[in-house]
Order: sequence, then C-alpha cells, then structure tokens
Amino acid sequence: MGWNWQQRDWPHFTWDQALLRKAEEEFLVGSGVVLGAVKHLGDEDRNLLTVESISTEALTTSEIEGEILDRASVQSSIRKALGLATDKRRVRPAEAGVAEMMTGLYRFYQEPLEEETLWNWHRQLMKGREDLKDIGRYRRSEEPIQAVSGALYSPVVHFEGPSSKAVPKEMARFVKWFNSTAPSGPQPLPAVTRAAIAHLYFESIHPFEDGNGRIGRAISEKALAQGVGQASLTALAETILIRRKAYYAALEAANTGNEITKWLAWFAGIAIEAQRRTAARAEFLIDKTRLLDRLRNKLNERQETALLRILHEGPEGFKGGLSAGNYMKITGASAATATRDLADMVEMGALTRSGEKRYARYAAAIPLRLVSPVTIGRHGHLT
Repeated sequence: MGWNWQQRDWPHFTWDQALLRKAEEEFLVGSGVVLGAVKHLGDEDRNLLTVESISTEALTTSEIEGEILDRASVQSSIRKALGLATDKRRVRPAEAGVAEMMTGLYRFYQEPLEEETLWNWHRQLMKGREDLKDIGRYRRSEEPIQAVSGALYSPVVHFEGPSSKAVPKEMARFVKWFNSTAPSGPQPLPAVTRAAIAHLYFESIHPFEDGNGRIGRAISEKALAQGVGQASLTALAETILIRRKAYYAALEAANTGNEITKWLAWFAGIAIEAQRRTAARAEFLIDKTRLLDRLRNKLNERQETALLRILHEGPEGFKGGLSAGNYMKITGASAATATRDLADMVEMGALTRSGEKRYARYAAAIPLRLVSPVTIGRHGHLT
C-alpha cells in the first residue's frame, strides 16, 4: 500500500466534515472562555500567563522528542524577548533557541507562513548543534528519512518521508496550501481541521534533518491562533506529551492513506483538551491573585513560603497534597510549629484539609481544575 505521499491522490486529503462540526463549535466557544478569563487578569498576571504558556509549550514540545530543558532559562529568554524584566542569567543555546522560536510564533501568529520562516525556526531550534549537516535548510541527504524501532537485524519502519530531491517542491505546495486555507485565504478551513491537516501534511513530508516534530506542532499552534484571531498558545504540546504514545500511534496510522477522518477526530479531542488546560491555567491565576490579596499581611514568612510553593504547582495542585512533613522540609519548621502553622492556615482560609492526624493533607483554598481527556465519538459527540 505504501505511504500517503506515494498515493495517487496525495496531497488531496478527504474527511467527514460533519463528524467534526461539534468539535469545531466547541473549540470556538472555548476560545471565548479563555479570552474572557484573560480579560479579568491584571497586567502582571497576564504577563505571567503569557510567559507560562510559551515556556510550557517550549519545554513540552522538546520533551516529546526526548530533550529536557531548563525551565528557568527558557522563561528568562522569553521574558527578554517580550521586553519584560529578567534575571539576566546565562542561557544555553538550546533553551535560547526554542524560546526564540516560540516567542516569535506567539508574536507574529497572524503573518502568512513562508519557507524562510520555517528555515529560521530550524536555525533557532538547532542552535549549538554540531552533528547536523543541514541547518536552516531542507534535508539534502540521499539516504531515506525514516522512523525505525526494533532490533538492527529486524527493524520496524513506522514512517518514511519522500526523497530529499522531492522536498522543495512538496514544501512549496504545502506553504501555498497553508496560506490559502487561512481564515482570510480563498479556501478557508475551520481552525481545528486546518491545524490537524497542517501537522499531518508537514510531518508526512518531514523536510528537515531533525526538528520536524517541534516545527510541525508550531505550525499547528499558528493555525489555531489564526483560526480564533488571537495571539495565544493553546497547551497543545503539553497535552500531546501527556498522550504521547497515542499521538505517535495516531500519526503512524494516518501515514498510509489520505482519508484522514480518524486522525482529525483524534487531533480535535487533543486540541479541545489543550484549550481547556489553557483556560484552567488562566482561571487558576485569577483565583490565586484573589487568595493572595485576601491573605496579604496575614501569613508569617513560613506560611507564605509554603503557600507559594503549593500554588507553584498550578491548576492541578500539589501532587498527593501537602503533608506536615512536606511543610517541615519546605520551611525548616519543627513538627510542633508545622502543626500550629497549618492549623492556623486552615482557620484563616488559606488551606483546606482532608484526612486526620498523620494522614492529613492540605491544599490551597481554591478549586482544583483537573482536565480530562476528550474524545470525538462516532457521531461527532464529545465525550
């Protein structure tokens, strides 16, 4: 049967548009929820949300590929690029490069996609790399580009891209398609559908020697932002990282044909889940600000340190809950002081408690915002 790019109908993808109608509507409604939450943030919290969103996407899109980066360094680079105050730390090329790419994606989301943009993103991502021949340009090796697993004597090929000679023509066609399907283009597509097709289309070509996954996800982010007309980064890579095994399986299944309804349905579920994760982060910041304002000048130094540590965990809270032992490690307090401090924080409404005695666990007194997986059913219903 071969790969999708070897089929006679390539790249004329087909899909069941009716199946995705409810998902597209849900995504547009969700965009309004996110925008409404952001409008309730002050400037400082809005900047914090922007930095958190960009840095989390930069870190998780790299982690999907097995590259673990330093969060503080990525955030420092992002703050510098956005003209915000930084700690002026020295940043490695890998952190600086991905931060530069993701910040540019956020700031210039509305601009048409150009091949020079892709080459520039590749240069940024590959900063400091000395093991690659083709940086800032499409791959030129005569060797086929493949995704392979298994033993050397019995390899399993999960994917193979078109020859390097075919890449320039394929990419010129891809860029033309992407811009023509934008909201202002002659053949506009709904936001989620366009983002899903763009990702699969780009990954099928696999134009670069390395970095295709990160750039492909950035293209999807650009499509989603253009679709809602808002400078934003949906928590797409963060959600894909959580569903990484299913992500690779869905891509592999879609690489052998050009009827792509199953891929679009899978991606739509991920996009909506990611959007809900973004909304949860914005709403969490609102709750956090209100809580800290209410407690201003009421907490001692130990209590404030512990509360900020809990809040640092984000919308889903401190994993497993805060125990008295955790409190002692975070603050250096004795057992008696920890017990007294925690009881005082519950009394003033800073924390909530569950369990008793040594099983007692504490959480910040704001709603937990857990985000569940989203799937698109056979008839387009969201579950």
